[in-house]
Amino acid sequence: MTAEAPRDLVKRVDALHYATGHPVSIGIDGGIIRSVEPIAAPEGTRPRAPTFVGPGLVDLQVNGYLGRDFNRPPISPETIGDSVRLLWQQGVTSFYPTIITNSPDAIAQAAGDIARACEADRVTADGIAGIHLEGPFISPEDGARGAHALQYVRAPDWDLISRWQDASDGRVKIVTMSPEWPESSGFIERCVAGGITVSIGHTSATPEQIAAAVAAGARLSTHLGNGAHLMLPRHPNYLWEQLAQDELWTCVIADGFHLPDQVLKVILKVKGDKAIVVSDAVSLAGMPAGTYTQPVGGDVVLTPEGRLHLASNPRLLAGSAQMLPHHISHLIGRGLATSADAWDMASVRPASLMGRPQSAGIAVGAPADLVLFTADNGGVRIVETIKAGRRAGGPSEASINTSKITG
Repeated sequence: MTAEAPRDLVKRVDALHYATGHPVSIGIDGGIIRSVEPIAAPEGTRPRAPTFVGPGLVDLQVNGYLGRDFNRPPISPETIGDSVRLLWQQGVTSFYPTIITNSPDAIAQAAGDIARACEADRVTADGIAGIHLEGPFISPEDGARGAHALQYVRAPDWDLISRWQDASDGRVKIVTMSPEWPESSGFIERCVAGGITVSIGHTSATPEQIAAAVAAGARLSTHLGNGAHLMLPRHPNYLWEQLAQDELWTCVIADGFHLPDQVLKVILKVKGDKAIVVSDAVSLAGMPAGTYTQPVGGDVVLTPEGRLHLASNPRLLAGSAQMLPHHISHLIGRGLATSADAWDMASVRPASLMGRPQSAGIAVGAPADLVLFTADNGGVRIVETIKAGRRAGGPSEASINTSKITG
């Protein structure tokens, strides 16, 4: 178990509130926010690039990062622990490692590996809010299935979910599935009763099947607009139906590559405060530009701009290679969301959907999961992350303005 030094404790954070832009002083004790007080900025001391403070980012869908892959079991505790700490440097204080469609044994091993890593290290456990199973209960159809292996796609099976939940010691919290399968409604009801959030994704379901899934308790759409057929009837179709279901929260990949700005704009307008941004990052996120070979997708190319595509067909994406700060920057820079809304889409909203205490944001009694960042020309740059009242680092320790934090 990793032990932090007393010097890592943070007692106060002074910065500009991410939503109001006003200076605040946040008092912290025992990993909890104890006070949030306005402060007057002395005249002539406002920095040219002021530091803002926002609630910690919460990513519902992370397949891997910086060469660490959650879909190549066995997964070592070091791989999982390193991922937690590396994601903290990106402002992500909580995330859901995502296991995609695979054989039952491989999924069970990956879930068990994550559970054992959490049990061995409190720091790792603090960063992992739960496991997201993206499949294997998805559509077998080309297009809707995306890059998931057809040989492992199967109908919803409660016995399998129970097996994987046992392997993970109860950490499976999200299941992405397609309600096109017979008996989907009963399966969804059992998941919800068991504390699992059901998300509709990689689907070719009819509008009627989607409506039935929502009635049964499905509450989320997984990366809406992606993992979909290239051609759809203009109406009705499963995209319109998910947008029209008021009970559904909607996740989007806002990296500038997966969805056109016009589509993002429509989704955000329709879903309002139920719109969530996810990275859906794969293990090549954060890696240098170049050509790589992946277990899913084969040979892929990561461009200097951060676009990941198949080497054989540059028009086809091979996953997301950008973390949440990039997505937030895209939403702000393209005028698709205010800075406060873009940040909320990646922090308090996913926490609220999942019933996490971080949904309180910057408020007395909330966990002291905080991110210091600057916002220049629409771009967000992480300065330092605080997890449960302790310094969790930043992309460049040399860039940290320690005058903003007092220990």
